[in-house]
Amino acid sequence: MYEDLRGKVAVITGGARGLGYQMAGALAAHGAEIALIDLLPEVTDSAARLASTRSVRTVGISADVTDQDSIGGAIAAVAGSLGTPSILVNAAGITSWGDSTDVTAQAWRKVIDVNLTGTFFSCQAFARSVFAAGGQGAIVNVSSMSAFVVNVPQHQVSYNASKAAVDQITRSLAVEWISKGIRVNAIAPGYFLSDMTKQFLDSNEELGKYWKTLIPAGRMGQPADLDGLVAFLASDVSQYIVGESIVIDGGYSIV
Repeated sequence: MYEDLRGKVAVITGGARGLGYQMAGALAAHGAEIALIDLLPEVTDSAARLASTRSVRTVGISADVTDQDSIGGAIAAVAGSLGTPSILVNAAGITSWGDSTDVTAQAWRKVIDVNLTGTFFSCQAFARSVFAAGGQGAIVNVSSMSAFVVNVPQHQVSYNASKAAVDQITRSLAVEWISKGIRVNAIAPGYFLSDMTKQFLDSNEELGKYWKTLIPAGRMGQPADLDGLVAFLASDVSQYIVGESIVIDGGYSIV
């Protein structure tokens, strides 16, 4: 148990389902109070479910991370409901596959807006709240192994570029804010069996088999494989880790 997490308020964007919800549960298991922020309408139900299973206070708030006012209002609502947040996990993200010669301006901008701009706006809103309250905090951005490697066979240049930029946001904000009391790091997952990935692989079974042949661990990640890392980075026990993007991919990116 990371006892310092008990009673702290943690905000998780993209927290209504999938890996965001999983990481919210990991923090709740250590006693953190949880605010889920998501565009999905089930965000309030997800928060209620987490409250009942983990016995912590929660709130679910609908907001758009790509809209500066929307995410700013959501963070303010968290502070009004649970108290000033001291942990932020940026898990809101999307991907798009396709031949780069066919990518439309709209498709490109949507991925960049959610993954990159949304991450920055969420960090910004969180930092404003923490600084205004004179507090301290920890940010865990969700990057990807795709920030470091071009995984195949899918073509996903907008996703790869956005996640590489998330890593640079992480480093830049880490340097800017560490002296002010906010520590910024990132986790970089590989292929994980999230709800969305499972749905995709149900109709693309051979692709899943191919991916596994490229992973030294011999399997794709289970959502629970993220639990220890996100709790560690959110906790003060990792206070001297600053501006890092920690890969968790079963060895995929090193071979």
